Amino acid sequence: MTDPQDWRRVRGATGLLRTFNEAGVLEAADVHVATRLAALTAEADERVLLATALAVRALRAGSVCVDLMTVAQEIGLELPWPDPAQWLAVVRASPLLGTPPALRLYADRLLYLDRYYREEEQVCADLLAVGGVDVPVDPDALAAGLDRVFPAPRFTEQRAAAQIALSQWTTVLTGGPGTGKTTTVAGLLALLAEQAALAGRTRPRIALAAPTGKASARLQQAVQSEIDNLGAADQARLSGLQAVTLHRLLGSRPDTSARFRHHRANRLPYDVIVVDETSMVPLTMMARLLEAVRPATRLILVGDPDQLASVEAGAVLADLVEGLGTRNDIRVAALTTSHRFGESIGRLAEAIRRGEGDMVLDLLRAGGEHIEYVEDDNPAERLRQVLVPHALAVRSAATAGDTAGALAALDEHRLLCAHREGPWGVRHWNRQVERWLTEETGEGLWTQWYVGRPILVTANDYGLRLYNGDTGVTVLSDGALRVAISAAAGPLDFATSRLADVETMHAMTIHKSQGSQATEVTVLLPPQDSRLLSRELFYTAVTRAKTKIRVVGTEAEVRAALDRRVVRATGLRLRLAETL
Repeated sequence: MTDPQDWRRVRGATGLLRTFNEAGVLEAADVHVATRLAALTAEADERVLLATALAVRALRAGSVCVDLMTVAQEIGLELPWPDPAQWLAVVRASPLLGTPPALRLYADRLLYLDRYYREEEQVCADLLAVGGVDVPVDPDALAAGLDRVFPAPRFTEQRAAAQIALSQWTTVLTGGPGTGKTTTVAGLLALLAEQAALAGRTRPRIALAAPTGKASARLQQAVQSEIDNLGAADQARLSGLQAVTLHRLLGSRPDTSARFRHHRANRLPYDVIVVDETSMVPLTMMARLLEAVRPATRLILVGDPDQLASVEAGAVLADLVEGLGTRNDIRVAALTTSHRFGESIGRLAEAIRRGEGDMVLDLLRAGGEHIEYVEDDNPAERLRQVLVPHALAVRSAATAGDTAGALAALDEHRLLCAHREGPWGVRHWNRQVERWLTEETGEGLWTQWYVGRPILVTANDYGLRLYNGDTGVTVLSDGALRVAISAAAGPLDFATSRLADVETMHAMTIHKSQGSQATEVTVLLPPQDSRLLSRELFYTAVTRAKTKIRVVGTEAEVRAALDRRVVRATGLRLRLAETL
């Protein structure tokens, strides 16, 4: 029975909008946007209004458009869907596609809101603008440099990837965890700096960036660690590199969150730009980045296309890999051999990536030193045995005022959940761990701030140098509570009163965990009917672990995750493949 007080329902909706709203396909925002646009253009055909509302709905699900030929099959509900051919005909003739357009059609089936159509078109054009343009390089010096930085046979894949990147202005560098992406980036930067020196140019201006603060801190640490393994001359050429968030790179503006100080009329002043965790970059941010990059800048987009895509609209990295894979003017550099995990976790991650259900379950049930499978309808007791000792270790270091020890203990384990709410959600498990801590210590955690409280920063604060995704611990220092935040340049220290956009992090969502790692990871799979459960979610969670992964879930939940792919409607890969 429909709840008349449900905020997702629109009382004044009529026709198809009302039917699809009551069925739960459309929410209030979808209906209101469609009816407002129709009123502005005098569009009265309810089929056009339905298409418009579905285009708005698509954005909430991470797509940038809606495929009118397949949307009925994808949603899978028995509803009065318009005939696809007639539907496209009335949409094509609608004043909503007039001048100026509110809607756009691409490939005569993909319907966009105008903004996202233009952004996708711009990303394609900017990427291809430098395709096929000759890149100056000294071949003899390059051959010697490759032998020095990527000695065979150990770095065969990295050497080949670097050669591709050196031959073109824009490169997509892909690979799963531990395949040597950072090693490739460090060596590539050393070779680019050497080429500049041999040509009599100044040291190239290099920018390192990632979508979140935690990812940028990890990028800087990882790149610096690889640079430290290079020779003295290469180290000198690459000294002082600092990674930042993409927002900080582009220059945030106080008057808007959608535009930046650097744009097509004020380009970024860098010769080389490396963007890590590109799978997390949405379409809009990629458009803002590409329009700010100078034509003669080396752009290296690094990431794993099998991980979860951005929480915002778009699947840019996956689109780039597939779309550019059909071309010969911009080649994708792919790394395939993982060196990070023990053999068991590596095999598990690969089996998940391929969707091999029987193999995944065999590996989970075989267990071993690096894999544990908790196949229990009520896993609370096993989780208590894992979570409480970890929380006590963090608390012990924090009580002693040992900032470094508390932060190190925090990174020893992560509990990852798909949801924020409900019995499988982050909020529930954060409260549960706090109750268990009260029972163990006899001390009630009645206030928001307490010794050993792990925290997650949820919004950028450039004044405090804090970024969405940063993690920290509340530490007892000289009798007062202080918050130590892990940052690339070292721990930052704050009074608790200075931090507003933070939340407790005994557990965190899998989406928030992207760009970070922990020594040991426990992933709590949601019920098999969860709309968030997917192969990409499972793969992302498992690949956050350095040495041990613990999976909590039933066989049905594991198989449901593997069978369900995150499908986002976009036209970028098609544009890249067609623009030859």
